[in-house]
Parts: sequence; C-alpha cells; structure tokens
Amino acid sequence: MSAQPASAPLVLVCRAAEDARRTAARLEAEGFRTLVAPLIETRATGEPPPEGPFDAVLVTSAKAAPFLERAPIDLARTPILAVGDRTAEAVRAAGGRDVATAEGDAVSMIERVRETFSPGTRFLHVGGRDRKAEPDATLRTSGYVVATWPAYEAASVPLDETARAALAAGAVDAALHYSRRSATLFVAAVAGAGLADRLPGMLHAAISPDAAEPLRAGGARRIAIAAEPSESALLRVFADAASLAFGARCRAAR
Repeated sequence: MSAQPASAPLVLVCRAAEDARRTAARLEAEGFRTLVAPLIETRATGEPPPEGPFDAVLVTSAKAAPFLERAPIDLARTPILAVGDRTAEAVRAAGGRDVATAEGDAVSMIERVRETFSPGTRFLHVGGRDRKAEPDATLRTSGYVVATWPAYEAASVPLDETARAALAAGAVDAALHYSRRSATLFVAAVAGAGLADRLPGMLHAAISPDAAEPLRAGGARRIAIAAEPSESALLRVFADAASLAFGARCRAAR
C-alpha cells in the first residue's frame, strides 16, 4: 500500500504485476493511495510458433515482445507493426529494428497494414491465448495471410490477503479495470471472498463498455467508462469521476 495521506482515496489495481506497478506510480503522482493486487499473471503457453517464412510481424501487446526471439524471423530485419507506442518500445528492447507503430487499436493496425503492405503478405501475429478476433479477421478477408501464435496467456491468480482485508474493512474506495476478463475475475474474486456487497459502494473505472458489463452484472453501480480503450483515457475518466466522488479527499479536485 502506498505512502500517501491517509485521507487520500485508496485505489485497487488488479493488473499483472509489472503493469500494476506502473499504473500505481501514475495514480500516486496524482495523490491517490494504491493497493496492488494482481489477479492476472502472464505465463508462456509453451506452444511452438508456426513455421515460416513470414514477411512481417504483428504485435498487439507489450507482453508479446519477449517471445519474439523464438519466432521464425530475422528480428533485426523483419518489419514489425506494434499496436501502440509502449508495445513498440518493448519490441525495440527485445531486438526489433524495423518497427512501425499504429495508434493503439486494431482499426489503426488494419489501416497501417493496408497502407504499407500488399495483399498476400504473410504476417505472424504474436499475441496472447485470450485475444479478440481483430485485426486478424479483417486482414484475412482483405487478402492477407495471418498466422497467429498464442505465445503467452494471462492466467488467473487469487486475490491476496491484503486486498481481501482492505475490501472487508470497507477501505477500498475505487478499482480500475483494463479488460472484460480482468473485470470478470475481479467480480468473481470478490464474490468468492464473500465481499460482493462492497462492489456497489466503490467507484469503478472501466477501459471500455465491454469491460464494464461484468461489473454491472456483479452489482457495481458507480462505473466510469473511458472515452477510448487506452490507459491514458481510463486514468482521465477516473480522475474526473474521483474528483466528483471524493471531493476534497482527491488532490485532482483542487
């Protein structure tokens, strides 16, 4: 738990550990207290990559970057399209050199592919086991060849004792939710701990309407939804909602 004034709102961050620490630092810079309690852990699936050759690579998450060295490509020369800036940074750190960046979503990735590559180009999409159909589905119908490699998976882990105790005591003011799956895991973990009655009193910020659905189904009533599916948009809508919800307790309100 962070060392902020005791009056500051306490925000539960349930992302995978590395992501959660980064998010917590941003929240603390805005004057919130944070409690990091990952419900997801990134693990290798152990599945072998598809056989090449491939003309280019799609990377839709920074979590995929460490697996690129196992892909059947020349990492220093093969063109790689990353979904956004943070993913591109991770790809470069893993050894990628010819790295282009989309604008953070599948739609912009599809547009960038169409602008840069001809139909028939063979792509390797390095991603997670639990992923959405796009951009692969649209690219395939547009004449591109896309082989998907589920190199990692987001495995669920139990809600830790510190978080359970804070929820039981009514000390948690808010929680952030970055995907439908993580929101579903959160609701299930809270219900499993016998604490479902805490959900309506908390402020929840969801990265998308899709991520908000399990929260509503679980009994959450105060839900702020990001204008676009990005962390920056999520933190903005959370700061605005927190200012209204917590008033003088929230430094962002001043």
